[in-house]
Amino acid sequence: MPETILYVCTTCRREGDDPDGLRAGARLLDALRDRAGGTPDLRVEPVECLSVCKRPCTVAVAAADRWTYVYGDMDPAASAETILAGLAAYAATPDGIVPWRERPSAFKKGVIARIPPFPAPRPLPAGTPEAAE
Repeated sequence: MPETILYVCTTCRREGDDPDGLRAGARLLDALRDRAGGTPDLRVEPVECLSVCKRPCTVAVAAADRWTYVYGDMDPAASAETILAGLAAYAATPDGIVPWRERPSAFKKGVIARIPPFPAPRPLPAGTPEAAE
């Protein structure tokens, strides 16, 4: 099973966040790390911005040869368990596509983007110097 990477936007700020305090995205990261500790094949990574500022808190889920998803509107205090349940369903699929009815409600409502797996490199056209090597 490939490693699943959960990117968490740490710069996400929710309305009402203390301007001098920990941002909502950073609080979500802390909650996820607390609850995900020891989860095999899962890496939780902070990122400075996912450019979805109008839908904080935002996370992206990715794995090799699978679809990548971006989800927003996550609650920094209450979403960690939901996100981890969604990641378990994602990891259990061959391609990252979890059937709609099996997705957590927050993933159904919060989906921002679904990005296809990165394609395998194409062979170089015959006759190019690199193809002859």
